[in-house]
Amino acid sequence: MSKTSEIAPNVFLGPTPDPAFCLSSPDNSIPTFDILIEANDLASLPDAQTLRRIGEQSYSSPQTIEFPSSGSMDPRSYPKSGTDPLTRICRWIHKLANQESTPEASEDEPVLDGEGDIPMRLLYPTRRKILIHCTDGYTESTLLALAYFMYAKRIPVHEAWLRLHCEMYRNFFAYPSDVDLLTSLQSRLVPELASAVKRGRKDSVRENPAWLTRMDGSLPSRVLPYMYLGNLGHANNPELLKAMGIHQILSVGEPINWTTSQIESWGVQNFENVLFIDRVQDNGIDPLMKEFERCLDFI
Repeated sequence: MSKTSEIAPNVFLGPTPDPAFCLSSPDNSIPTFDILIEANDLASLPDAQTLRRIGEQSYSSPQTIEFPSSGSMDPRSYPKSGTDPLTRICRWIHKLANQESTPEASEDEPVLDGEGDIPMRLLYPTRRKILIHCTDGYTESTLLALAYFMYAKRIPVHEAWLRLHCEMYRNFFAYPSDVDLLTSLQSRLVPELASAVKRGRKDSVRENPAWLTRMDGSLPSRVLPYMYLGNLGHANNPELLKAMGIHQILSVGEPINWTTSQIESWGVQNFENVLFIDRVQDNGIDPLMKEFERCLDFI
């Protein structure tokens, strides 16, 4: 399970909290939230009226809302024009988490009540504290978290993938459909990128790297500060590994399939940064004990 942490001002990502702590924390050690967005497979896309109502009611009591989970939104059936549900909820979250005034605030002259007095206005905290959550803290909520991180930081999809993990130390699990969807929505989530290209400023906008098209949505899992556990797909995407700061690979039973230039850049020919343990299959039968010392020495 992944611990709750702040990924943008007043927006947090983490596991579904205990209902007993949603309203208050006895020692203030557990953050409390005004709006809790649960990502799950059965959720439908909230419309604009629902978002408006939840936002207004969050000033009087904590509110909950659901959003479709990672992998549940098909890019082929996603609306190509008109209202974009993913961008809409990102804009809504950002407005509530960063706004400077309450819905009641107004620059107009105060309206007097029946007795000629100025009615009392309740003083609420202006910025809403919002939690994006699911059971384990990352599996179902990855799509919305990545989309919001792109929107809030104004960065392209590949930077969001790396920075959410490497800088914010968040684990997440996306699907190939999430990669396709977020890539196709990049110009909506971060319109400045599309505008820069139209103005001819292509040098200021880096194109999505090749590793993005070769990834399945997931990243290797960090098990120690200096060590990751990944699959063959990760090992065969060396540009992704370098972008994550990984510079050595230990492959057990599965040979990597790299180009000549990739092999030369990693020092594979002299076994400097890559160790391959062959004649061992992941079948529960082949022994690995004899290879432990060589593996540990390499690590």
